[in-house]
This record gives sequence, C-alpha cells and structure tokens, in this order.
Amino acid sequence: MNVHAARLRLKTRFFTLLVVLSSVCGNFSLSWGMRQFGRFATFSPLVYIRAVMNPFVALGITLLIVWLLSHMTLLSWADLSYVLPVTSSGYVLSALAGRVFLHEDISVYRWAGILLITAGVALVARTAPHRSGAPS
Repeated sequence: MNVHAARLRLKTRFFTLLVVLSSVCGNFSLSWGMRQFGRFATFSPLVYIRAVMNPFVALGITLLIVWLLSHMTLLSWADLSYVLPVTSSGYVLSALAGRVFLHEDISVYRWAGILLITAGVALVARTAPHRSGAPS
C-alpha cells in the first residue's frame, strides 16, 4: 500500500468515527432537549423557534450539521456500499444511549434488530472502503 492510499484509509476511518459520533451525540442531544421542551400542542413556526433556543436542541442541530458535512466528505472518499452499513453502527449506539440515559424500553425485537445491525457492521467493516478503479 502506498503512502497516498494509507493516508486516505486513515482519513476514511477518522471521518467514519466522526460521522457516527456526531450522529449519536446530535440525535441524543436533540431528543434530550425536546423532552425538556415538551410536546408541541400546535404546529407553529414560533414553537419551533422557541425549541431551537433550548441549549440541548441547539447543540443537537449543530452536531447534526457536523454529521452532514462529515458524511458528505466521507462519501466523496469511500464507496456508498461501505459508508452506509459501517456508519449504521450509530443506530446501535443511539439505542444504547436511549436505554441508558433516557431510560427508554427496548423490546426483544429491537434488541434482535440491533444484533443484526451489529453483525452487518462487523461484516462490512472487514472489507476495503474503496473499490479499485473507483474515481478519486
């Protein structure tokens, strides 16, 4: 493996981690903030503007913007068939965060789905993130 390929693989791994963590932390923060804000009684732009003023909601939005930008960057370097399955580990971590910190109930069926996602991530992570001959 040449130096360029090694650097690209390292950047791909870093951005994969950034995509997963920004997704998990962003969605968790957004959920936490919205639980503090309460349920929307009506659909009104003013209600959403007030919700955005909650620090946890604002942090969640910021982290999800980081997620979007890092996801776009990652997709420019790695194959879609690699990126989406590997970053789906964020779903597993989000479910665990919901269970541990938000005290959500997770049914046996959800745990089974989480186990399947984990197995899929493990299988895809064993492959190279880039096809040979893919545009660079």
